[in-house]
Amino acid sequence: MKGSGQQSSLRPFISPLAALAISLGSAIGWGSLVVTSNNYLVNSGPLGSVLGLIIGAAVMIVIGKNYSYLMGLYPDAGGAYTFTKNAFGYDHGFLTGWFLFLTYIAIFWANATSLPLFARYFFGNVFRFGYMYSIFGYDVYLGELLLTIAAIAIFALFCINFRRLLTYVMIALGVVFTLGIVICFAAAVSGHGGSYMSYEPLFAPGSSDIMQVARIACISPWAFIGFESISHLTEEITFDRSRVSRILTVSVIVSTALYIFITILSVTAYPPEYRSWLDYIKDIGDLSGIKGLPAFYAANYYLGSKGVTILMITLLALIITSLIGTLLAVSRLCYAAAKDDILPERFSELNKKNIPHKALILIAAISVMIPFFGRTAIGWIVDVTTIGSTIIYGFVSASAAKIAKDNKDKNVVVFGITGVIVMVIFGAYLLIPELFSLGSIERETYFLFTVWTLLGFVFFRYILKKDTENRFGRSIVVWIALLALILFTSLVWLSKSTMSLTSGTLESVNEYFKGIIGHDQFKDLAESFMDNKLDEVRESNFRSVLVVAGFFSVAIVILINNYSLMKKRLVENQAALEHVTNVANIDPLTGVKSKHAYAMGERLVNEEIETGLINEFAVAVCDVNGLKHINDTQGHKAGDEYICAASKLICDHFMHSPVYRIGGDEFAVFLTGTDYHDRHEILSELNKKVEAAIINGGAIVSVGISEYIEGEDTEVRNVFERADELMYRRKKQLKAMGAITRG
Repeated sequence: MKGSGQQSSLRPFISPLAALAISLGSAIGWGSLVVTSNNYLVNSGPLGSVLGLIIGAAVMIVIGKNYSYLMGLYPDAGGAYTFTKNAFGYDHGFLTGWFLFLTYIAIFWANATSLPLFARYFFGNVFRFGYMYSIFGYDVYLGELLLTIAAIAIFALFCINFRRLLTYVMIALGVVFTLGIVICFAAAVSGHGGSYMSYEPLFAPGSSDIMQVARIACISPWAFIGFESISHLTEEITFDRSRVSRILTVSVIVSTALYIFITILSVTAYPPEYRSWLDYIKDIGDLSGIKGLPAFYAANYYLGSKGVTILMITLLALIITSLIGTLLAVSRLCYAAAKDDILPERFSELNKKNIPHKALILIAAISVMIPFFGRTAIGWIVDVTTIGSTIIYGFVSASAAKIAKDNKDKNVVVFGITGVIVMVIFGAYLLIPELFSLGSIERETYFLFTVWTLLGFVFFRYILKKDTENRFGRSIVVWIALLALILFTSLVWLSKSTMSLTSGTLESVNEYFKGIIGHDQFKDLAESFMDNKLDEVRESNFRSVLVVAGFFSVAIVILINNYSLMKKRLVENQAALEHVTNVANIDPLTGVKSKHAYAMGERLVNEEIETGLINEFAVAVCDVNGLKHINDTQGHKAGDEYICAASKLICDHFMHSPVYRIGGDEFAVFLTGTDYHDRHEILSELNKKVEAAIINGGAIVSVGISEYIEGEDTEVRNVFERADELMYRRKKQLKAMGAITRG
């Protein structure tokens, strides 16, 4: 660390196999066995889920190509934050980093808080003691809180104290969960032929097959987020970065295969009281124990208790690898942000084992508060990661396209543009309600996304205030676009809240009239009426949101266009001002600095003398001999050529110092650095050239040099006057040697 004697940069320790294990372990977590099958199957069926996953995998391979390209160019910690910062500047980098932090830490929270659920499913109420309160319909128990907090602390300490052991653990657990899923899938598929159960329906009823496949593809960023986590560890890999592309591709392929195995496993068996896997999946929310986990029920059906044990170990391995992988990624993101002074500098400190321990402590300190909000709120936060990961992958793709275009890497430009287009489509699906028949994310997610974005504005204000290097605040376009996004998500949240209230009101009316008219008479009429009215309200809300968003989008486009024109005009004015300044500071005849530039330089050096920032420099005063004689006898053109020859003679000797023309035949030089230390040798060499010119012809220049005397000279003028006096002495010497006198 700066000024502490500690290591200031990370050291390599991650092998190719460890990188693959970290990528794979970060991409697959609790959700793959518990959430994914329920979410995917109930909306898209087994075939729709498989096809959607394959399309999503193809998209992620493209995203992986963009990541590997950027990792090859920028071998620093920080991943997408670092890439975007280098491609578009610090404003875009901050925006990417802000959503990147939320995305990774939300995944960490989701897996940490899944441990109490794991205990509930397999160990009953062991940790359900000390009831505290209910929040958003979720009961919070002291025992489960302590379990989650202990897990957060243990894994943070593990990552703080171990590096190589951590990679071995990730590799071992990666093998465990891969084999566990493959074994259960193989047993279920091979045994399914002899059972009465069917894979039908291959798609979920209620929407088109294509839309179901598209839905799974569009949420693929959620399924795969974390596979790129090794981009945060670029400084710490031990192998050639050209191998990263293959590692990311293999990770996506294996992750996809495991997701597909789990999805199919979940429909190979269901309890006999259900007619199909679909009826079973729809009823999952009312079931508990192994029945509430389709993959576990199937493993138990085909392998008995051994199958449950295998999947228990698999699930635990998935949770642990996801916890470690996301901790590594988010800690390196914080480390990179601290090095850029976005976070306090102390969070970039490394301990004796070359680990950013304070960044890990920060993450743990924030995370121990999360279990108090309950698992329901965590679910909403995790939904935000779907949007966040889409934004992140879009920025990374745009960065790859821009840099590849500059470097003329045409293939990468194609990958980058493809990634941007696909992420825009995915983002439209996620953010625009009812754009597809299956709808979009929950209203609480829109609210949380808006809140997080607003917090980003507040934090950015803090960064601007302490940004002494003026790195931030240069791209107003990105913040205008973000403001538009906030307005849009707020409108969607308001629209969905209205829909929820309307639906609840109609349901209340329905219940009321049931009691008055009678259930049988009222049921068909009421349900038809309510469905029609809800459709009308939904369509009206959708149109209203689109109209308002359209108006605002047009206004934003005009605002950005106006800003671009103003910025272009400002650049032109600055260029004109610089041109005028250069004209004022450059002598038009000789090309050296002008008298005006000398005055400015003299003022700056005087300020340094006054503040004690300078303690050694010298001034050389030069006078061109015989200029008047040449002007009178040969003309002013010859005189100008003589001045230029004299200027070249001075510049050729004082090569590391600024030369100024301060009069018709007078020059001055500020000597610092090399020229200051070699001033005696330079003056001797120059005098020899001048003395030779007396005989052989050439420019004759009288030079006097005087040094600054610290504590005695109060301004440059004192040094100049001594040098000027020495110059006149030299002039007399040259005159005595037969030089042409100045008129």
